[in-house]
Amino acid sequence: MRRRDFLKGAAAAVGAAGFPMFLPSAVFGRTKPNDRIQIGQIGFGRIARGHDLPETIKHDFCRIVAVADVDSKRLADGKRWIENYYARKTGQETYLEVKTYGDYKQLLADPSIDAVIISTPDHWHAQQAMEAALAGKDIYLQKPLSMTIAEGRQVSDVIHRTGRILQVGSQQRSQLPWPHFKRACELVRNGFIGDVQRILIGLPTDPAGQEEPEMPIPPNLNYDMWLGCTPYVYYTEKRVHPQNSYDRPGWLRCDAYCCGMITGWGSHHVDTAHWGMGTEYTGPIEVEGKAEYPKSGLWDVHGEFDVHAKYANGVSMHISSRHPNGIRFEGTEGWIFVTRGPERMTSSDPIAPGDGPAPLQASDPKILQAAIPADGVHLYESPEQHLDWLQCIRSRRQPVAPAEVGHRSGSACLVAYIAMKLGRKLTWNPVREVFIGDEQANAMCSRPQRKPYGTNYVL
Repeated sequence: MRRRDFLKGAAAAVGAAGFPMFLPSAVFGRTKPNDRIQIGQIGFGRIARGHDLPETIKHDFCRIVAVADVDSKRLADGKRWIENYYARKTGQETYLEVKTYGDYKQLLADPSIDAVIISTPDHWHAQQAMEAALAGKDIYLQKPLSMTIAEGRQVSDVIHRTGRILQVGSQQRSQLPWPHFKRACELVRNGFIGDVQRILIGLPTDPAGQEEPEMPIPPNLNYDMWLGCTPYVYYTEKRVHPQNSYDRPGWLRCDAYCCGMITGWGSHHVDTAHWGMGTEYTGPIEVEGKAEYPKSGLWDVHGEFDVHAKYANGVSMHISSRHPNGIRFEGTEGWIFVTRGPERMTSSDPIAPGDGPAPLQASDPKILQAAIPADGVHLYESPEQHLDWLQCIRSRRQPVAPAEVGHRSGSACLVAYIAMKLGRKLTWNPVREVFIGDEQANAMCSRPQRKPYGTNYVL
C-alpha cells in the first residue's frame, strides 16, 4: 500500500467512525510561523541527554521549557542541563527557568506546552504517546513505537484520530547523520539492482547477565511508576538505570521492558528494508524464527537468533545476528548493502569504534553513481529527524517516519519476536493484523497490563 493511499484511507476511516470532520484549530497547530514551539522533555536518560535534546534544542524556533522524570536526580540534572545550555547560548544566567514534573501527566496538562519528546524505556512509549496526543501535543517518540502489536495499533489509531504530528526516531530515514540509507533505498526503488528478491538484515545481540540481588529502592526513584504496566518485581539497579551515570541501562536487556535487539536495532533496519521495498504500510505474510535465551540471570532478552520472513510481493527477508550489521538488498541484477559503518548513535551502543563494513556498497560500484531520473521515485527529503519533526509541526504535513510507518516496522519486528519465542512457522495477515490459525501466537500480540498503567486504561 502506498503512503498516499494509506493516509486517504485513514482519513476516511476517521470520518466513518463518527469523529468530526472539522477539528479545533489546536489540531492544526497553535503556533504561528514566528512563534517558538514550546517543548516538554519526558524522560531525561541516556538517549535524551545524548541525542534527542541536543538535536532539538539547537533550533531557535523551539524552546525546551519543561522536563519530567520518575527519578528526581535525573529530573534535577535535566533542568540544569537545559538551563545551562540556554545560559551559555544567550549569555543570560536566568534566561529560562525550566519547569519540572515528577509525573509526566502534569506536564501533559500544561496548556503552554505544544509538543513533547518521549525518551523513556520501551514499555512506556505507547501509553505516553497516546496520552500526549489526547492532550493536544505533537510528539517525537523514540523507537520502537510500542512493546506489542496491539499497543502499536492503538497508538497509530489515536494519532490519526487526533490529527497530531508524531515522528518516530528512525534516524536512518534522514540525511543527517546517515544520508546513504535514503540513497540506497532510492537506488533499489528505481530498479538499479533489478527486481528485489531477497533482503538480508544483520543485527547485534546483547549478552546475558548474572543474578542480581534485591536492593532498597532509592528514595529519588518512583519505582512503581517506572515499572508502569509491567508486573511488580523487586528493585535492583541493573534492572532499571545506573544511579550515578548515564551509561547504557539494564532495562534494555530485560524482556519485560524491551524485546531485545530484534526491536532495538530491528526497528531501524527493518524500517529501512520496508522503505527500500515500498512496503511501509504492510508487513510479512509468513515468518519462522528461533533464538537462544539465557537460562538464568536478570537479563533475559534473546541472544543469537535467526528469522526468515516472506512478503506478499515475493521478497524473502532473512534477519540474523550472524549477518553483518546492516541491510543487503539482493535483486535480479545486483545487490546493495547499507549500514551505519563504524559510527555509533551513542558511546554505549554495542559496536566497537572502527569496526564494521563500509557504509554503502554494491555488486558493481557504478550502481552507486547512478542518477535518479527526474520521473523516478524520489523519497521524502528529511534534513534531520528532529528538525523534520519541528518543521512538520509548523506545516502540519506528515513527517518522514509517521505513526503508521513506525507501527508497521515495529510490528514486523514483533511478529519476528513472537516466532522466535514459539520456534515455529507462523502465517501473518498484515491487513487484519492477526496470525492465521494460531491462537497462542495471537495471544502474544498483547500483554497483561498492571493497573492503573497501560494503553488499555488510556482508552
